Amino acid sequence: MAGLGEDRVEGYGYPNIDVIDQGLPRRELRGRPKALSGEPMSRFSFSIDATDGVARTGKIAMRRGEVRTPSFMPVGTAATVKAMRPEEVRASGADIILGNTYHLMLRPGAERVAKLGGLHRFMGWDRPILTDSGGYQVLSLGELNRISEEGVRFKSHLDGSAHMLTPERSVEVQRLLGSDIVMAFDQLVPTNSTDEQQREAMERSMRWAKRSREEFDRGGDHAGKGAIFGIQQGALDAQLRRASAEALIDIGFDGYAVGGLAVGEGQEAMLACLDFAVEMLPADQPRYLMGVGKPDDIVEAVVRGIDMFDCVLPTRSGRTGQAFTADGPLNLRNARFAEDTDPIEPDCPCPACKTFERAYIHHLVKSGEILGAMLMTQHNLWFYQRLMQGLRDAIADRSTAAFAMNFLTRYRRSN
Repeated sequence: MAGLGEDRVEGYGYPNIDVIDQGLPRRELRGRPKALSGEPMSRFSFSIDATDGVARTGKIAMRRGEVRTPSFMPVGTAATVKAMRPEEVRASGADIILGNTYHLMLRPGAERVAKLGGLHRFMGWDRPILTDSGGYQVLSLGELNRISEEGVRFKSHLDGSAHMLTPERSVEVQRLLGSDIVMAFDQLVPTNSTDEQQREAMERSMRWAKRSREEFDRGGDHAGKGAIFGIQQGALDAQLRRASAEALIDIGFDGYAVGGLAVGEGQEAMLACLDFAVEMLPADQPRYLMGVGKPDDIVEAVVRGIDMFDCVLPTRSGRTGQAFTADGPLNLRNARFAEDTDPIEPDCPCPACKTFERAYIHHLVKSGEILGAMLMTQHNLWFYQRLMQGLRDAIADRSTAAFAMNFLTRYRRSN
């Protein structure tokens, strides 16, 4: 496998560069809903352009545009990618963003968003949006949760009001938002839960997945234009993961997510789980690792066959003074940057790095100025999208192993 030169590792790709087309056939989706089988592929299709080991690069095609894979989705929790305008998010190279069902159903309300023309119009983003199911936030933010076979009854973290979120209501909210990719409703339990708790949660999640699928199919025009992904659960247990994958495939989804990871189990345990969990999912449909993550997590997961990612890390870190670079994270709040005249990251083509020095951004961050959060977030989003482009290029060039080794060695050197 050909290696990469040091200049390639420093650049690790640039946004808005099309993947090299290797001429491989576009693939019909397995598990596609029968009611939609006569529709054109523009509803949802996944093509694989090149593979390198189990890593692959390709495209998801939907009516609002193509998503190049491997893909990182910036998180727009409350109908905004924090500190960024939509055109700035797109300029970073993002093809798709993630919206949060839980937060949007509570404020401003899904029915209100629908009345105002849907989430795309509401937030000024005309490309694909994936919405999560709300399950994670219900269990992590809600108070006095009561889980039953029907769903989850919880109290809002905003005002204490009582709500019930079921698979049907979760999908309905996502439909009202106008989501392009809907996520099935599932139950997440910590990876250190008892074996019995893990099995019960996985089995309930599969029953909820079936109800989510059925509710999605009742969605009329939305179902005819959108897609729905199932979520594999089972903590770190291979047998549970296998049973979950088989149940999801039997139901049939447009894509499949690996859920229940990056919740405190540590990187080594997460990667060990991916070593067996990913191959259980269909190879001809997108695989999405939810809530991940750190740059080195993403590289390790792509090597293991993951296609899609989301995480609040680049935006949250940007607001707290942490910048991601090829040489590892930098905390620009540190005094050593007070007179540093370098950009955040040398050779980064983002507007923040082309215009401002570390000393100035250090001053903004220390002073609590909004511009500091904006510039840091902008750089981090560009870093993540450049990393994804570098991975796509490496897979197309059949140099993924060399790219991963060089990137991980350099990135982890300072840790």
